[in-house]
Amino acid sequence: EFRSRLLRVVIALVVAFGISLAFTNQALDFLLFQMSSVKPIALHPTETIVVYFRVAMILGFVLAMPYILYQVLGFFTPAMTRKERRILLTSVIGIGFFFALGIAFAGMVMIPLAVTYLQGFMSELVEQTYSIDGYISFVTTIMFSAGMIFETPLLLALIARLGLVTTKQLSKSRRYALVGIAILAALVTPTPDAFNMMLVMIPLLVLYELGIVLAWFAERARRKALIMEAV
Repeated sequence: EFRSRLLRVVIALVVAFGISLAFTNQALDFLLFQMSSVKPIALHPTETIVVYFRVAMILGFVLAMPYILYQVLGFFTPAMTRKERRILLTSVIGIGFFFALGIAFAGMVMIPLAVTYLQGFMSELVEQTYSIDGYISFVTTIMFSAGMIFETPLLLALIARLGLVTTKQLSKSRRYALVGIAILAALVTPTPDAFNMMLVMIPLLVLYELGIVLAWFAERARRKALIMEAV
């Protein structure tokens, strides 16, 4: 069972990688769009090839992800109850949704503002020229980081479901959460200015509040489960 599903996952990745090769140029155009008139350079003979296939592999993984999750769920769900399968499926959908939301926020807000700011920083003294490898790594790192950070509501719901924290504790910890969010925004924001930092902080604060709401539902579900077990 495990080997057959693993083989299917490998085949799906290979097929998705082949399909993604047809869209890699468009993906690179999208990632390089924010550079406007600045054309990236290659510092090594194989740099463009490495970047091209790296982007293709990322695209292939994204394309194959639904099928991979389907195979993973298919392996674990036979041993689960109907309710557990529903919770797992909902969680997987939620993870994908919030991760995609984070990538969209990075692509439409964080990266355009960051690149504009960085291109103008010390522009009278330094000519802003980027290597294709360095720039693509910069952009994909921001997108991945934003995607992971946007999983905050689900993380809060999970720890509430496990009974490690309550919604009351989360509500009382807002001031500490604000400090933590400010530090996180400062680390994630690729520019040192306060404006871009605030743009990152606002959605993080909204995500924390959303996390409290989801934690409330998770906490209620936990109480019901404990009552059912007691009966």
